[in-house]
Amino acid sequence: MKALTLLLTLCFPVIATAQEAKEPASKPNVILILIDDMGWADVGFQGNEYYETPNIDRLASQGVVFSNGYAANAVCSPSRAAILTGRYPTRHGITNWIEHWIPAAVAGDRDGYESDSKNLLMTPKNDIYMELEEVTIAEVLKDGGYQTGHIGKWHLGPAGWLPQDQGFDHNVGGSQKGSPSTYFDPYSMPNLPNRKKGEYLVDRLADEATTFIKRAAAKEEPFFLFLSHYAPHYPMNAKPELLEYYKNKPMPEDRSFHPVFAAMVHSVDESVGKVLATLDASGITDDTVIFFTSDNGGQKTQRPGWSGPTDNTPMRDGKGFPYEGGIREPFIVKWPGTTEGGRVSDEMVNIIDILPTICEMTGQPLPAGRVIDGISLVPLLKKEQKLSRDTMYWHLPHYWGPGNVVHPYSAIRKGDWKLIHWYEGDKMELYNLADDVSETNNMAAQMPGKVQALSANLDQWLKDQNAMLPIPNPMYRAQ
Repeated sequence: MKALTLLLTLCFPVIATAQEAKEPASKPNVILILIDDMGWADVGFQGNEYYETPNIDRLASQGVVFSNGYAANAVCSPSRAAILTGRYPTRHGITNWIEHWIPAAVAGDRDGYESDSKNLLMTPKNDIYMELEEVTIAEVLKDGGYQTGHIGKWHLGPAGWLPQDQGFDHNVGGSQKGSPSTYFDPYSMPNLPNRKKGEYLVDRLADEATTFIKRAAAKEEPFFLFLSHYAPHYPMNAKPELLEYYKNKPMPEDRSFHPVFAAMVHSVDESVGKVLATLDASGITDDTVIFFTSDNGGQKTQRPGWSGPTDNTPMRDGKGFPYEGGIREPFIVKWPGTTEGGRVSDEMVNIIDILPTICEMTGQPLPAGRVIDGISLVPLLKKEQKLSRDTMYWHLPHYWGPGNVVHPYSAIRKGDWKLIHWYEGDKMELYNLADDVSETNNMAAQMPGKVQALSANLDQWLKDQNAMLPIPNPMYRAQ
């Protein structure tokens, strides 16, 4: 971990100095920028020499970077619900990506199982919307007098469970769809009217975000903006001029980045630059908190027949997998007047921490009548104390990916130790991330005591969460 922290520190530009001290706004504006399928290594400030992300790097130099920042799940929908509610996917019931074509009549059925004769295990049914009883960041802040806007990907349910039903005053582009058919107008997407043929979707969402910021600033009322990009998720569409640039750019030795993905990341970075410039022009930069992260790891695996467009090195594998490449993310928090610019923290944080952190930053109470799994990062951001938590959990009890390349699993990280429980064959993998961040040395056979202790911890957590587990499939037929 020390080597990774050193790498992050060296990658910051010289401007990474402490910000001038000032009294934080009592009700700061809040912007949450969520990127789709951006991995830990997909940004310049984490050492990437191929992708160019100067605006994201500048944001990192102005805030706190968490080198151990995690998603709540290795696929999109569970993490998206977790970030909005501060609750693990096992609590809100979305533990897999939402297949938007499933009839709404089966939504909310968490008691049943689904089976496929090709699979050894029957897996829990997955909710296809986030229940309205869940309390989102938008609902909390709206109660506190905030204007709330959602722009971009939602993927948490169809009509009746859209952003406007979950506390957002303003919704552009949010629907049940998890990806666009194309990144070029005409998009043919719900809640995003076509505007100009050939317009690029990332640019369009950035334009909508800047419009929202300007209107909100003019009202002189605090606002919450959730800018949720579809990019760089499939389909792989990039601006021709950027694609040509990256095709001609030398590839770093021993890396396998894709020019299209690089060009899409470039466009995402430009959108961040537009947001930062709009805050400056509106005179509200010092009154605005910014969170930046991703919903899961970049798409990459070493499995035969399926690769992916990015390279998560030194992390293993990518989206869908419980390895670090699937769950560790870029994670930045900028809180003007409070955070020290360019600071790197190796504390374990998770996107479930964003809701309680925002609540404490803005003086709003936590949602009542429910367990909030996340914890506030405010004391850590203020450098007052360490976090009391040293354990995190993941649960994906489903088959996922082309050819079901990912099998059902649960995982725990406690301190530097990480245990993965694969339910097919009841297999265990144990890694020491301090010595083996690439997870190449499975120590389960050498350390049965550690496996037993972590497994007991994980099992108790699953029980406490009332998590549904995969079960043997009586319909299984060997292929």
